[in-house]
Amino acid sequence: MLVVHHLGRSQSERIVWLCEELGISYDLKVYDRDKVTRLAPPEYKKLHPIGAAPVIDDGDVRIAESGAIVDYIVAKYGDGRLVLEPNHPDFAQFLYWLHFANGTFQPATGRNMILNRLDLPAENPVVTAMKGRLALALGLLDERLTSNQFLAGAAFTTADIMIVFTLTTMRLFYAYDLKPYSAILAYLQRIGARPAYQRAMAKGDPDMAPLLS
Repeated sequence: MLVVHHLGRSQSERIVWLCEELGISYDLKVYDRDKVTRLAPPEYKKLHPIGAAPVIDDGDVRIAESGAIVDYIVAKYGDGRLVLEPNHPDFAQFLYWLHFANGTFQPATGRNMILNRLDLPAENPVVTAMKGRLALALGLLDERLTSNQFLAGAAFTTADIMIVFTLTTMRLFYAYDLKPYSAILAYLQRIGARPAYQRAMAKGDPDMAPLLS
C-alpha cells in the first residue's frame, strides 16, 4: 500500500490532499515537528537522505520531493485525472503553473522568510529585491485567478494542489498579507470548500485551521 509520511505543517499536505482528491487507498503516518526548533524529528529525517518532507513509500519505492511525488502518484494511480493532456487548449498554462509553484513562488516566499529572520534593515537592497519578487509572483497569481476559476483554467488540476501550501500553511512561517489580492482570496475560499481538501487537512493537521483568508 502507498504510505504517505506526513510532517505536520509542511509541503507534505499536498500529498495527503492529492490522495484524497483521487480517492485512492493510502496509509498516513503523521510526524510532529520539534516544539523548539520547528524542524522535522529525527525519525522523519532518517526516511530520506535529504531529511525533508514529503516522503512516500510505494512497495519497494521510496521517493521524496512533492512535485516528483505528485507526478508519480497521478501517473500510477490517477487514470488521467487532475492533469491536462497535450492536446488540451490549456495544457501550456497547466504546465506553467504546476512548475511555478515550486520553481518561483515557494522559493520567493522561503527567501523572504530567511531574510525576515535575519532582521535586516527594511532598506537593505536584498530585502527590497526579494519582497519585490514575491509581490510580482502574487500579482501574477492574482491576475490569473481574476479570470480563471483554477490555475489551469476551468479544470482543477495538480497545479492547484501544488500552489495552495504556499498561499496558506507557509504563512505560519512567513506571514505575508493577502488582503490586496482579492482574486487569490476568492480562490482560497473555493479550495477550502472542496471536501477532499477538508478531509486532508483534518487528517494531516487536525489542530490547525487552514489559513484561507
